[in-house]
Parts: sequence; structure tokens; C-alpha cells
Amino acid sequence: MAIFYNQQNRFIVGVDCVIFGLCNGRLSILLNQRKFEPEKGRWSLMGGFVRDNESVDDAAKRVLFDLTGLENLFMKQVHTFGDVDRDTGERVISVCYCALINVDEHDHRRVRSHDATWIDMDDIAELGFDHSEMVASSLRMIKRRFVSEPVAFSLLPRFFTLTQLQQLYEVVIGETMDKRNFRKRVAENPCIQKTELIDKTMSRRGAALYRYNASLFDRYFHL
Repeated sequence: MAIFYNQQNRFIVGVDCVIFGLCNGRLSILLNQRKFEPEKGRWSLMGGFVRDNESVDDAAKRVLFDLTGLENLFMKQVHTFGDVDRDTGERVISVCYCALINVDEHDHRRVRSHDATWIDMDDIAELGFDHSEMVASSLRMIKRRFVSEPVAFSLLPRFFTLTQLQQLYEVVIGETMDKRNFRKRVAENPCIQKTELIDKTMSRRGAALYRYNASLFDRYFHL
């Protein structure tokens, strides 16, 4: 059996992370401008190689923690990219992961130490390697999950206004929503709870702050 394995080609396995965050109400991605070849000078996703003692999931979790200092994030495997010439430096098969984080909670010093920067989705040019394809695949997955799962709350602060929530859905899905219908749907969702807190940053009267109760989602929707 060992001879069979020894006769096979060996490839490098990597993970690349599409990390979405909400910056100033805009959907953004954490990117790094490469300082070495291949693709020197081009913007690329954050990633790394899978180590001997870890699974691909563990490798992605390690990359995310090293970069943000956060654990237990929303993270999903999106697709495996394995074109022969996808990396001109070496034959690398990369597993793409998508993560959603609250930008107010991550460790800014860690991000700066990796020379990473939040870039608005609308300002992103063609990325290095096949990373533009990874971003497109991740965005399609997030759009699907926004409709059926409570993933939006991974991007929001603990307390949020209904305007913030609606703007987030509009930004991600790419459609303008009717305010009355959106708030009716929110009122019908027992997981979104109104608090006694008021946000007065946008007006003197202020707006009620809400929070998301994940335990109620398990009770009402995972029966």
C-alpha cells in the first residue's frame, strides 16, 4: 500500500478566505496586497497552506484567528479550486472558505500586522490568481443563505436599528426593499427583539435598537 501512495504525485493544499465585513454601511472584503511573486503587487485574499497535523477546516480557522483574533465565526466551505495553472509558483489546490465578521469586534492590530485592508466590494478590481472567482462564488452563497438563514446578524453589532438591518439586506442582495413590508416581516420574526435602548446618532428623536436572539431561532425554526 505504501508503494502505491509513493508512486502518486504530491500537491500543495491551501485555504483562501473570503472575509466579509460591513464598513460604514458597505459590504467590504479583507484583502492583502502581495509583496512577493507570484502576483506581486496585486490584491489577494487572505490564506495559507494546510499543515500536516490539521484538516482543511482547521487550517481555515487558524488563518481567520491569526488575522482577526476571533473564534466561532460564521464560516462555510464554498468550493475547491484546482486548475492546473491557477498558481504559477507551484501546483496548489485551494479550498475556498467564506466568513462573516463584525468589524467592530476583530483585532485591528492583528489585521495591520498582516498588512490587510478592508476594501469596498464596489472598489475591488481584478484580484490575483483565481481569487475574483472565489469572491463571486462566496457572494452567491451568502445571497442564498441571507434568504433562509440568520447569517446577516454575523455582520451587525450586537444592537442595531431596523434601518441598519434593512440596508444590510439591500446591500448584500442588491435590491431595494419596501420599508413597510420589511418591517412587517421583522415583526413576525420572534428572534429579532426590540430593546429599551435608543440610538440617537442619526436624529434627535432617535431609533429603537434591536438584538438577535439565536436561542429562539433554534426553538422556532429547528424543531
